[in-house]
Amino acid sequence: MPAAPVVPSSMQAICFTEPGEPDVLHLETLQVPQPGRGEVLVRVMAAGVNRPDLMQRKGLYPPPPGACPRLGLEIAGEVVACGLPQEGTPMPAPGSRVCALTNGGGYAQYCLVPAGQCLPWPKGFNAEQAAALPETYFTVWSNLFMPTMPEHGTRVLIHGGTSGIGTTAIQLVKAFGGQAFATAGTDEKCALCTELGATAINYRTEDFLTRIRELTHDQGVNIILDMIGGAYFNRNLKSLTLDGRLVIIALQGGAKAEQADLARIMTRRLTVTGSSLRPRDSANKARIARELHERVWPLLDRGSIKPLIHATFPLAQANQAHKALEEGNHIGKIVLTVSPA
Repeated sequence: MPAAPVVPSSMQAICFTEPGEPDVLHLETLQVPQPGRGEVLVRVMAAGVNRPDLMQRKGLYPPPPGACPRLGLEIAGEVVACGLPQEGTPMPAPGSRVCALTNGGGYAQYCLVPAGQCLPWPKGFNAEQAAALPETYFTVWSNLFMPTMPEHGTRVLIHGGTSGIGTTAIQLVKAFGGQAFATAGTDEKCALCTELGATAINYRTEDFLTRIRELTHDQGVNIILDMIGGAYFNRNLKSLTLDGRLVIIALQGGAKAEQADLARIMTRRLTVTGSSLRPRDSANKARIARELHERVWPLLDRGSIKPLIHATFPLAQANQAHKALEEGNHIGKIVLTVSPA
């Protein structure tokens, strides 16, 4: 039997005392936490960087009650300790390599995670690739494929096609028989969207509403996955077909829509819904994880789909990783690499 992993008493973690610009982030030495019931302690090898981290750093996205107040919502690493088991939730064994959607605290050498939010590394993946999966795949799957799988041929418009969410959504829509359309802001980014399987629209040189109408012969799309919010709201409504669905997952273009066309929502029988992943309870996140393991992980194992990684930074340079994400020039994910304690 292999020896149990050695867990030190202290670790390095990224912290900030006051909200602000990326340079408020700094390393601190903290005690390694101990797993409670239904939790595992993971030695972090890599951690994904996401827009909710930027918002939390700015003081605009406080963690929900009971969540770890530190940054980091997705990790990959090795399970080194387990708490008492929780009925109905399998516990990964110490030594298992997992990627996980965390409840915060992923920018650290060790992180506590509910066992149900852990998934195995897909075959052939390294830590950086595995860490790029949870936040985006949980988000895309729960918003586009749950509770009901879209029909074959469903037309989906994805705003921000070269973001981590966007590149994931394009690949999953294509893998499950849908038709993907994606907006992006440069010809280079549009070329990548096309390579991934989407019909690309350069929102800086074309009006996406006009192009969607042209491309769908005035039918519109069935679903829109939107990260912009207010600035796109009415054009999104006009881009939807009868019984279409608008899913708002971020508000990069503002939280308010002027003169919202409510009559169109009624007469076209449209559904407008919002979604936030972090406040969901562990049972909900575990259900998403189980569906991903059953339906999506085989595709990752076969290499049919994969995460795109734009850049990696060492943990101590989390501020530089935040700056890179804020600049908006990335194509795919930005990931922190974490050295052992």
